[in-house]
Amino acid sequence: MTLPSVPGPIGVFDSGYGGLTILHGIRQLLPQYDYLYLGDNARTPYGSRSFEVVYEFTRQAVTRLFEMGCHLVILGCNTASAKALRTIQQNDLPKLDPNRRVLGIIRPTAEVIGSLTQSRHVGIFATEGTIKSESYNLEIHKLFPDIQVSGVACPFWVPLVEYNEADSPGADYFVKKRIDQLLRLDSEIDTVILGCTHYPLLLPKIQKYMPRGIRIVSQGEYVASSLQKYFEHHPAIEEKCTKGGKVHYLTTENPDKFKDQAQFFLHEKVEVENISLG
Repeated sequence: MTLPSVPGPIGVFDSGYGGLTILHGIRQLLPQYDYLYLGDNARTPYGSRSFEVVYEFTRQAVTRLFEMGCHLVILGCNTASAKALRTIQQNDLPKLDPNRRVLGIIRPTAEVIGSLTQSRHVGIFATEGTIKSESYNLEIHKLFPDIQVSGVACPFWVPLVEYNEADSPGADYFVKKRIDQLLRLDSEIDTVILGCTHYPLLLPKIQKYMPRGIRIVSQGEYVASSLQKYFEHHPAIEEKCTKGGKVHYLTTENPDKFKDQAQFFLHEKVEVENISLG
């Protein structure tokens, strides 16, 4: 496989729509770059799939983004970051192109958590796959061994967002149930990570039932600042990212459906192209 050597956009991949919250956060801080967003909406959700399947789907997406000119791809998906990132970095990049990079969104979140928690007790809401992988626990403990981490899987939260039920009365039950479950695990938690990119869309409900004084951490702004620092330390990668301020969107499902959902996530109209993977 021969990959394009000329500079290209920054790739952002997600299993569905949630990565749009990551893209939005990055564009707020770094609007000058070009971005290529790929949502594998036809095969979402990834949260309950096996490590092997998530890795294979993510590898296909990363390879396609490389073929389309990206030298840097961000996995704007916690499940892909948890289940596929390390294998792609260690096994696939050396074969595809050792000069290209794939970054996840768990490490940037883990890096800031030490400065956010006072009690050193942290909670995580995430998909089943991310919780089972214990990726957040591992990354946080590498950096801050003294922090106690407790996680709860929230299997109904993504469907609530994707079916536009985030503001509905029915969402209250599922949000309160998981908050109560997390605080039963550890009543000393003072910081909670929203470890799925869909969850910021549930923020009004989460804030409604979260006890006062508990900080809620959305990932977008932290991933963006981490990317900015990454570029400062890796100018050779930064130079391979084009700067036209443009965004192009790709989906493996119906483009019209993606347009409707993207407007809900981004509050702007987008143009979308259908693409196939696998």
